[in-house]
Order: sequence, then C-alpha cells, then structure tokens
Amino acid sequence: MVLAIPAVIASLAAGAAYAGADTTFDPALTQFTNFLEGSGGKIITVLSLAGGLIGLASGRFSLGQVAVPVGVGIGVGTGVPIVTSVVTAVI
Repeated sequence: MVLAIPAVIASLAAGAAYAGADTTFDPALTQFTNFLEGSGGKIITVLSLAGGLIGLASGRFSLGQVAVPVGVGIGVGTGVPIVTSVVTAVI
C-alpha cells in the first residue's frame, strides 16, 4: 500500500511522451540525406571506383577492387532510403 499511493500519483501526474516527436535535427538529417542520395553519393561512388581502377593498374588484381565500388554504389543509392525508412518506422 505504501508503494501503491506514490505510483498512482506519479501515473496521474505524468505527461505523455512521444518518441520521435523532437524535430531538432530534422534539417541536418534532410540535408545529409539529400547529399548522399544526390551528388555526394555519386562522388563517393566515383572515388571508390577510381581507387579500384588504380589498384588494378598497379598490377595486382583482387575481387574486392571490383566488388567494393559496386557495393558502395548500391549502398549509397539504395541504402540511405532503406535505413531512413527503417529508423522512421521503428521510432
């Protein structure tokens, strides 16, 4: 009974809390997402491809030199919307 009274008072006095209701970082998130999905993602992919081509030109061949630029391109092109939608759905 001693613990029940404070618990009832606390539950009546508590306000509603909504996860994800804070919009403090929305402008930064929008800017960063637009950067990765637009020109920034293209630049990252091209730089990754250039690194793979330089590695190939140096005489050593590795599957990673081809697979990494492809993975980066796919990750930047499709990964950002997937992560954004998952985070939005979970929160």
